Amino acid sequence: MYDMQSERLRLRPWAVEDAAFHRRLWEERDPRVPARRRISADGHPTLADMQQWLRTYRPEPAPGLCVVELRESGIPVGYCGLVANSVGTPEEPELAFEFLRAFWGRGYATESSRLIVDRAASLGYDRLASTVRAWNAASFHVLDKLGFVDTGERERDGVHGDSVLMRLALR
Repeated sequence: MYDMQSERLRLRPWAVEDAAFHRRLWEERDPRVPARRRISADGHPTLADMQQWLRTYRPEPAPGLCVVELRESGIPVGYCGLVANSVGTPEEPELAFEFLRAFWGRGYATESSRLIVDRAASLGYDRLASTVRAWNAASFHVLDKLGFVDTGERERDGVHGDSVLMRLALR
């Protein structure tokens, strides 16, 4: 399939065995994240739900979402990759990333995102998008380092915080 590496990180495809790790990411999400993207009061999605998602996951748009692991140990620390654009056109996929809190502030989001941006350029994408909640300063910092710019477009949300559309020209 694919294997992207940097000095400290390796990006690889998801495996069903990653379900517990994936669920931990959901458990750690900020309470301002919409409820449909957090573990519910009745415990959904369950580990079995996560396993089913991983069995059927297709990495589209390419390269899709990848598990980010430490090269030295193989410990999964987050995910990074491309998802279908929720606010624009299919030929402009969205960069998405999320990391376990224990690994925040170490540059892993920027390092793995650079690998994805480079892969996206090599696959022929002209632009990438990223939507970020207005309160998520850390993600804005990562996107700024990568060269993403604020488009001025906002999706208003008084409950969870506005989503800001960022864009990066690859060509």
